[in-house]
Amino acid sequence: MIEIYTDGASSGNPGPGGYGVILRSGAHYKELSAGFRKTTNNRMELLAVISGLEAIKSPNQQVTIYSDSKYVIDSIEKRWLQGWVAKGFAGKKNKDLWLRYLTISKMHQVRFVWVRGHNGHPENERCDVLAVAAGKQRELLIDSVFEAEAAKLG
Repeated sequence: MIEIYTDGASSGNPGPGGYGVILRSGAHYKELSAGFRKTTNNRMELLAVISGLEAIKSPNQQVTIYSDSKYVIDSIEKRWLQGWVAKGFAGKKNKDLWLRYLTISKMHQVRFVWVRGHNGHPENERCDVLAVAAGKQRELLIDSVFEAEAAKLG
């Protein structure tokens, strides 16, 4: 059993942002984070989940993902994502990340647990610290898909 705790943050929406992830399995513990110069909170929440799943080295693992993102959890648990796929993501944001999620999630047995954000949950609080710090780094990554789409909209 692998536990993944995630959080995303952005300063402005869009603005600089980041994500934080904790992976835990038995005695193994790993933290991941990255920051982007222009992104949104929802993109960072979703990218945290994706990054956690992509960090798992062996396929077909039982994974529980803990997130405070209703956007991510409801999109999956309430099967909105399947409807978006069927409609070619017409009018929906973050298609690139949702397709990436669909690819990596098929490799494991994934379940989600919602946790209330900023409510004293130790791993969620740590992921928030990682996400906020990542978004404040001097060297931020470029969320090229988001920036290209934003440029098109003008």
